[in-house]
Amino acid sequence: MAQNDLPIADRLKQLYKLQLIDSQVDEIEILKGELPMEVNDLEDEVAGLQTRVGKLEQQIKDIETEISQHRSNIKESEALIEKYDKQMTNVKNNREYEALSKELEMQKLEIQLSEKKIREMEGQKEAKNETLKATQEKVNGKQADLKVKKEELAGIISKTEKEETELKKKSDAAKKKIDERLLKAYNKIRSSYRNKLAVVPITRDSCGGCFNFIPPQAQLEIGLHKKVVACEHCGRILVDDSIISEVAPENLVES
Repeated sequence: MAQNDLPIADRLKQLYKLQLIDSQVDEIEILKGELPMEVNDLEDEVAGLQTRVGKLEQQIKDIETEISQHRSNIKESEALIEKYDKQMTNVKNNREYEALSKELEMQKLEIQLSEKKIREMEGQKEAKNETLKATQEKVNGKQADLKVKKEELAGIISKTEKEETELKKKSDAAKKKIDERLLKAYNKIRSSYRNKLAVVPITRDSCGGCFNFIPPQAQLEIGLHKKVVACEHCGRILVDDSIISEVAPENLVES
């Protein structure tokens, strides 16, 4: 018999059975809480901080290279000054003297400029090192938090993984027995509510989802199983006691 040729009562049983299975999966997700999202967020944050650490370390290396270059420049200028000083003792005329004097002055200025640059670079390096230290401490703190969250999540998963896998298999199997139109409506309703209840019983003359009153005439229609009836307030599919009694949670493994 085609899925859409099944009696309404059978369709409702299949829907309610699917809801019970999916609700058990939802309970496991609730047990995990926000942990999966927190773990993902922390992993992203740690990765971002580690990228920043890498950039800071490279910037510090670049500064050190520049400082080293300026120190080399100073040594070169000092060597030239020593050379020009020796040459000054053997000048033959004012023209040579003035030329050497200019060279000496230029090299002294080069030294002063390099020393100034070194001071600036050392200041930048110190600031970068402070930032690096603070960032690394933040990485360490986030990694510690991540470790705790991962261990907590792993503990929950180890206890529930087998059950969750089995329930999801049951859910997939149950979905194959429901016609496409009803399944689409079921999924849409589930996605509309935080508690993910799409098929609910009538409890004390009220909808088991939104708790609004269900009129006697509507309850009669639901009990006749001639059509699928939705709550006029929340849109959830309503089932009566006869459907509920035939779909006991302990019998969910059955077809």
